[in-house]
Amino acid sequence: MQEQTQFYSPLHPNCYYHIYNQGNNGEKVFYTVENYSYFLRKYDEYLSDVLETYAFCLLPNHFHFLVHVKDITVIESLEKLKLPLGKELTAENTISELFRRFLMGYSKAINTQQKRKGSLFRKNFKRIHVDNESYFTTVVSYIHSQMRHHGFKIRDDEYQWSSYLRILIDKPSKLQKQYVLDWFGGKEEFIKFHALNNSFHEIKKYIIEE
Repeated sequence: MQEQTQFYSPLHPNCYYHIYNQGNNGEKVFYTVENYSYFLRKYDEYLSDVLETYAFCLLPNHFHFLVHVKDITVIESLEKLKLPLGKELTAENTISELFRRFLMGYSKAINTQQKRKGSLFRKNFKRIHVDNESYFTTVVSYIHSQMRHHGFKIRDDEYQWSSYLRILIDKPSKLQKQYVLDWFGGKEEFIKFHALNNSFHEIKKYIIEE
């Protein structure tokens, strides 16, 4: 039970987390190219004020993000955010509320598009505290290898809806690409590391397979 509760543990300021969720009953959450683009635009709109993003991958029925929660002083300065009655202004409550609004808005758009009803995503997004350097490195690689991990015949550098290619492009972005490149020791080392047949044994116990 202790390992399960960590998937819904509080989000603390100045900490790194692997955040992920999947479609309700494993159903698709992305149907068209525009769905992927729209999802990322809404993610930026709702969450870039409180999270820094280091890696992501969107697949047909789920998503992964590696993020850093900004300082509580930044979160407290969000004048535009009004929490529901009874909710204290904490990092956990604020980010959970923003995620709720983000996913609810996206779900409404998809339900309209697909003429469907009911929940699009599983009720609670999962979060794992990334608390050491080795874990950070492994999670970046794990997120970028999602297509291979799930049996799709596509290389990391061919998939449009992950941060792998975006990190390698010299273009200003809210994505923390320079931090990630510096972490791996530059572009060449970043590419080399991802080309390895990496084992994800050390994080396997934290992952609920999608």
